[in-house]
Amino acid sequence: MIKVLIPTTLRSFTDQNSELLLEGATVREVIAALADEYPNTKKAIFDENGVPRPFVNIFVGENNIKKLNGYDTALKDGDTVMLIPAIAGGAPEKSLISEERAEKLTNDEIMRYSRHLLLKEIGVKGQKKLKAAKVLIVGLGGLGTPLAQYLAAVGVGTLGLIDFDEVDSSNLQRQVIHGTRDVGRPKVASAKDSIKQINPLVKVETYNTMLTAENALEIIEQYDVVADASDNYKTRYLVNDACVLLGKPDVFGAMYQFEGQTSVYYAKEGPCYRCMYPAPPPAGLVPSCAEGGVIGVLPGIIGTIQANEVIKLIVGGGESLIGRLMVLDAWKMRFRELKIDKDPDCPICGKHKTITELEEYDYEEFCGIKKQQEEEAPVESITAKELHRRLVAGEEITIVDVREPHERAIVKFPNAKVIPIGQLARRQNELNPDIDTVFICKEGKRSILAVNTLREAGYKGPMYNLKDGINTWARDVDKTMPQY
Repeated sequence: MIKVLIPTTLRSFTDQNSELLLEGATVREVIAALADEYPNTKKAIFDENGVPRPFVNIFVGENNIKKLNGYDTALKDGDTVMLIPAIAGGAPEKSLISEERAEKLTNDEIMRYSRHLLLKEIGVKGQKKLKAAKVLIVGLGGLGTPLAQYLAAVGVGTLGLIDFDEVDSSNLQRQVIHGTRDVGRPKVASAKDSIKQINPLVKVETYNTMLTAENALEIIEQYDVVADASDNYKTRYLVNDACVLLGKPDVFGAMYQFEGQTSVYYAKEGPCYRCMYPAPPPAGLVPSCAEGGVIGVLPGIIGTIQANEVIKLIVGGGESLIGRLMVLDAWKMRFRELKIDKDPDCPICGKHKTITELEEYDYEEFCGIKKQQEEEAPVESITAKELHRRLVAGEEITIVDVREPHERAIVKFPNAKVIPIGQLARRQNELNPDIDTVFICKEGKRSILAVNTLREAGYKGPMYNLKDGINTWARDVDKTMPQY
């Protein structure tokens, strides 16, 4: 039997099973067995032509099957096959900071950083380089919090903070750089105040804006290292591409529920993000933390690992995560390390580059945002007020809650049928195609995916999406209902 490990982002297609025992002599046979046992995985893993989607990497042990024999890689009893979707050793021989740039330490700084100075791997020489270094943190949410706090504490001379969002009360469960009094403030302003409390010697540059193809090169060019703490694929590919074009290292982190990924993508020394993930998942397939949740301590674990990688790049030495992907399952407290190889066909760092200018590259189209918008157009939406009016009028409407049962425990929608999105296709016979069906979720994104899923499965009844999700019902109709 072959053990198949299913990541959190794909477990909705396997009835929440994280480990499966399947039979097969090759990877191809095992994946086929997976699809036979859980037909919904076909949508997640394969495209409409039956070709595996490029955002899913498959490993046997610690090796990507791309570097073995592909889907014909032979398996033996007891082997482990792991699916790694988008949600890595070695180190540069030299520090990123030249000796000429290293800055002298004051007596106060010697006292403040004395525990670093006692480490021969860092010492006075390394601390001087930390003082001279400039690090850009993209995103001041869960991952950006420990990055900013620890890089400030260890004495990185200049920190750049870029984020266009404001602090929300739902952020406070994990984004501990912000406090209750900061709700409503720009995250960059709140984070800057906290950093100054931690270490007033650090210079902080803030960018209360979105990173775009128009400003990325200008901003990133000023920094030695970029720490990517973003939460969307468009920004991740943009950061990667800008770093490749400018020759900067991209210290990457990502997380979802209990799982985290960390690597250092540095095209000068190894693979870039596109080498690992040539394309993102289809828009709407992989939920965000806002939809799926995240355990509060996970950003601290992954973010501090990112901070550790930043420090090593600055001072030099150690074993970097260049060429390695570190995967953490915090619920089971298991770390796995997977190898990443440079892709010679990578469009930005390979032998035949096709991406040479950021402004000429359409990131929204690449990440499926435009396609999703086009696909969403025919999905009819209904507002919370209109749905309420029709229900009060006594109209017969089926309401389907596509959230997972544990999420429904937070707040229940009255008289809703519960069908998690991974079960919709096989349970469509529970719906009456002669009456309207309204699908609801937290924010109105999974419900759109639900409509499209049932359409693909052949369901012909009238379907609607509750616009902006159950939270808008709490705002506009039932103010006693909690928002989350």
